[in-house]
Amino acid sequence: MSDVNQPDFWQSAYENDRTVWDLGEPTPVFSRLAQSREFPPDSLMVLGAGRGHDARMFAQHGFTVTAVDFADAPIQTMKELDNPNHPIAIVQNDFFALGAEFNGRFQYVLDYTSFCAIQPERRPEYADLVYRLLKPNGIFITLAFPIGKRSGGPPFVVQPNGVVLLFEGRSFQLIHREMPADSVPSRKGIEELLIFQHLP
Repeated sequence: MSDVNQPDFWQSAYENDRTVWDLGEPTPVFSRLAQSREFPPDSLMVLGAGRGHDARMFAQHGFTVTAVDFADAPIQTMKELDNPNHPIAIVQNDFFALGAEFNGRFQYVLDYTSFCAIQPERRPEYADLVYRLLKPNGIFITLAFPIGKRSGGPPFVVQPNGVVLLFEGRSFQLIHREMPADSVPSRKGIEELLIFQHLP
């Protein structure tokens, strides 16, 4: 069985066009948030950024964006599509292995289809990662997907109430949740927007 913890698993997915998580454009829910100015532009980390659609969109709205992925194919695509007028910092690394130089650097951490891509037993480690990356009072924005009942993965099924319990158990406060009306049609009802604040 292939190991989702290794970049070769994801490199093979890109090479063989098995990238069902990739919408081919920015996530509509995130585009709405960026345009709303409810969350003022600041430093933002995108974990498991893939081809960087969301990272580039936030950069275009004035955010200082760092995008992390560890497979070569998406990293090369991000480099090719990077806009010099709205650049993003591209980091090729296992996000679990990000060094201490990233600790406390970001006002925002963004997640979509990276939490569901890791082995479920690593989710507490993921929450700890988000906590250490954020500044005090920083914001974690996640679109929890896929909600429901399914076996196997990735993507591994996500239960939003479980995500809330996980993060609230690590000094986060849930400040917003919604079933987005602007989810892409194929994902309506199986994803939920959750926004948390890092408590100092």
